[in-house]
Amino acid sequence: MSDNLKSVITCDLDGKIETFSEGAQDLFGYTSEEVIGKIRVSDFSDGQVVLGHVVNWLKESVEKGEWVGNTVFLAKDRTEIPCEIKITPTKDKNGNHIGYCGVTKHLNDKKPDEVRPRISLMTKIFTWMVIMRLPFLSATFVPIFAGAAVASMLGFTVSWSWLGLTLLGGSLLHIGTNTSNDYFDHKSGTDELNYNYSNVGLNGGSRSIQMGLITPKGMLTVAITAFTLSAIVGIPLMQKAGISILWLGLIGFLSGLFYTAPPFRFSSRSGLGELIIGLNFGPLMVAGSALVQTGVLLPEAFLVGIPIGFLVAAIVYVNEFPDYNSDKATGKNTLIVVFGPEKARAGYVALILGAFLSIIILAVNGTIPILALTSLLAAYFGIRAIQTLYKYYNDRLLQPANWGTIIMHNVTGALLCIGMWFGNTL
Repeated sequence: MSDNLKSVITCDLDGKIETFSEGAQDLFGYTSEEVIGKIRVSDFSDGQVVLGHVVNWLKESVEKGEWVGNTVFLAKDRTEIPCEIKITPTKDKNGNHIGYCGVTKHLNDKKPDEVRPRISLMTKIFTWMVIMRLPFLSATFVPIFAGAAVASMLGFTVSWSWLGLTLLGGSLLHIGTNTSNDYFDHKSGTDELNYNYSNVGLNGGSRSIQMGLITPKGMLTVAITAFTLSAIVGIPLMQKAGISILWLGLIGFLSGLFYTAPPFRFSSRSGLGELIIGLNFGPLMVAGSALVQTGVLLPEAFLVGIPIGFLVAAIVYVNEFPDYNSDKATGKNTLIVVFGPEKARAGYVALILGAFLSIIILAVNGTIPILALTSLLAAYFGIRAIQTLYKYYNDRLLQPANWGTIIMHNVTGALLCIGMWFGNTL
């Protein structure tokens, strides 16, 4: 390979490739038709380099005008190429930052190990957080805390040790669901085709397999391990709460596994996936948490789970908008695919309205204390998310709506729990 060979690649703010020079084609082994509008520049790097370094390189390029350094890139055949790269921000005619330009030179006199960026311990830890999608376990924490709050509201003494064990079991079940979904979405080709995935895991799965952070077999092993550990944790919970907790756990396991796994692939069945997510992370998980504390399946717990279920379904729903093209291409018939992104926006509004109207009804009929109505304050995030969704439903600027929905779910859950926990003491 020539010492003078230079690759020039430009991309947008998400890393989607926009131009790909002849030098880039020679260096990386792709044709421009294979990459422009089809892959991202991060696909040329090892996943841990992306997690541990690339964000800082891009930040420095914006702050200082450029970043220059050495790294190892991956060619089309996955061979390693020692390179020097200069990254500069690109701007439009009005001076707005719109992407990046990378000028890369092959270092013929270097071996990959001589220029490979160091992977820190924190990056290795973060890698496993990405693989298991740990930051999104709030979808489990909220209903489990809500179940304990229902028990307290009804006069039962809450055991913090049993609550901790319930959180552990629920989290392991959630991790098993996340990793098995990633595995089967990889097998079906859905994630491979997804060009509009989020860089922070909001949609398109964790991308761990696609980034090379873990092999498909490794991902399946993590899923099996997490599901097995959740079953082990479930043994003392079953001894404490009875056989009912087993049935709830089995429902969670089977629906989580077959959310993307054949033959059922619930997520592909025109709204069944969204419904299952709402039920599992709403009424069923709240009721299961309360069951551990009280030994009884409480009607109040199922009812309190309704608004929480609406909101977690809204998280999944809004995250499906960017996945529309890849989901449609692989037969994953989410409601966004069924109705089309533009019409499907109304479904998000319906989920938000359903959540907050159910809270009002529960407070008015005396199921929950009036103090729990403070959770309606979280509707602010819903209103902002709706405004963003209607404007940017087909754009990368949708991400504030994705984050806003997660925040709305967490804030609503926290205020709902506080209202139930302390509402009867005021």
